Amino acid sequence: MEIKTAVITGGGTGIGLATALLLLEQGWRVLALGLQCEQVISDQFHFYEVDICDLDQVKKIFDHQDKVDALIHCAGMIKQKQEWEIPTFEKVMEVNLNTAFAITTLLQDKLIQAKGSIIHIASMWSFFGSAQSPAYAASKAGVAALTRSLAVALGAKGVRVNAIAPGWIDTAMGATAKNDPERYQKIIDRIPLARWAQPTEIAQVIIFLLSAHASYIHGAVLPVDGGYSIA
Repeated sequence: MEIKTAVITGGGTGIGLATALLLLEQGWRVLALGLQCEQVISDQFHFYEVDICDLDQVKKIFDHQDKVDALIHCAGMIKQKQEWEIPTFEKVMEVNLNTAFAITTLLQDKLIQAKGSIIHIASMWSFFGSAQSPAYAASKAGVAALTRSLAVALGAKGVRVNAIAPGWIDTAMGATAKNDPERYQKIIDRIPLARWAQPTEIAQVIIFLLSAHASYIHGAVLPVDGGYSIA
């Protein structure tokens, strides 16, 4: 059986790592890009320490790959109130949105050849605003719109494109909120399921969207937030 290859940005930690581990269990080969990585013991896991905004370096990595069956863009940044400063706003937009487009463009031909799948990580903030993190919310709304645009552009070429919009996840990115008892309680009170998600719960949805069971799901931005966005 042919081994499939997935590229995961932010694949060394959090949702990206959880997804990588599930794919490895299914026999995939994983190329993980990012700035840090927890230990993974597998001959099929290859971590590249790279700033995903450095597209020249990213391209060099991709140039050595014959085929890519899936692109999963998990890399992201949030800077809270610092995002009201223009340089920080621009950096968050670059990491969260611009690289989602740029890396898709770099891999487009390989994904078309494989009739592969693209999955972006949007956010519950794709659907409403954030006074504390305006760049994060704007960038994730952009990711949702980009997902739909890519779906329209690439669907006829055999590439499915979808996004997941997670809510509060127990990762380093959410640590500031989780470590603030008052804020944490307000969040829990709003989530109908009354808990935060684990990274694996988001990764399992990614695995589903990559599978044949999701063969007619295309251009979707799927909330996976315990009901937070409807409460």
